[in-house]
Amino acid sequence: MQQRESSPSQSYFWPTVLAVGLHVIIFGMLFVSFSMTPELPPSKPIVQATLYQLKSQSQATTQTNQKIAGEAKKTAAKQFESEQMEQRKVEQQKQAAATRAAEQKKAEEARKADAAKAAADKAAAAKKAEEAKKVEQQKQADIAKKKTAEELAKKKAAEEAKKKAAEEAKRKAAEEAKKKAAAEAAKKKAAEDAKKKAAAEAARKAAEDKKAQALAELLSDTTEREQAMADTQGDQVSGNYDDLIKIRAAEGWSRPPSARNNMTVELQVNMLPDGTITNVSVSRSSGDVPFDNSAVAAVKNIGRLTEMQGLSPQDFQPYRSFKMTFTPEDLAL
Repeated sequence: MQQRESSPSQSYFWPTVLAVGLHVIIFGMLFVSFSMTPELPPSKPIVQATLYQLKSQSQATTQTNQKIAGEAKKTAAKQFESEQMEQRKVEQQKQAAATRAAEQKKAEEARKADAAKAAADKAAAAKKAEEAKKVEQQKQADIAKKKTAEELAKKKAAEEAKKKAAEEAKRKAAEEAKKKAAAEAAKKKAAEDAKKKAAAEAARKAAEDKKAQALAELLSDTTEREQAMADTQGDQVSGNYDDLIKIRAAEGWSRPPSARNNMTVELQVNMLPDGTITNVSVSRSSGDVPFDNSAVAAVKNIGRLTEMQGLSPQDFQPYRSFKMTFTPEDLAL
């Protein structure tokens, strides 16, 4: 704790007391020395003695006063030096206190600065942690979004693949059904063609049998009938070849959906002696163009009748250019 600085009156109190006490001691010593002074020789005249004694007394007093003043001065000097030392001590204490206060202030400021820095570092770390947290949250959100998008894309791809597979299965089923229908149609057509061919073969055989029978009957007749047979032979041959042409046409005929029974079409047919059909045209329509065209195509598909090569020029003459009528029943033999 710092000592309180003394006032000027207090600083001169003790020196004054010491000076007064010193004077009292000196006067006491003088009194004792006077009382113990030995008898002097006969005195000189009183005036001289008195003057000497006063002079001696004045010198002693002066010396005493000087001594007292010197002691007081020394005391005052010591007191001043003591006060100066005390003051320097106080100043040093003040400076030390100021230094300590400055150091404490500096330490406090440093502590506050450290605290502020720590707080700033903590805030920066918290901010950095918050930013890192936001970045992580955004990253997780992006990952979740990407995962959702991938799942949606995968689901969509699966649905598209499923749809495509279903469409492919449907297409294959349709193709299989179409192939099956075509196969069945081909099988049916083959069966019909075989049936037609068998019927045509049966008709041809029946015609041949009929012709053979007729010839046998003619050969077994009397000579009177030979002339009648010769007259009618041309008509019979013509009828036989007409039937043959219808049978062969029926083999290559494709019935149109519009064909109905009782339809009749008349065709103009041109043929060479070797049996090659050169031209077929409609001379009178049935009223149904598809049926007319199917009859024309059926006759053209015959191509060549090799059976015609055995006819004589006289018998072939009617077939060079002739007309024939066809009905769906004729072509469906």
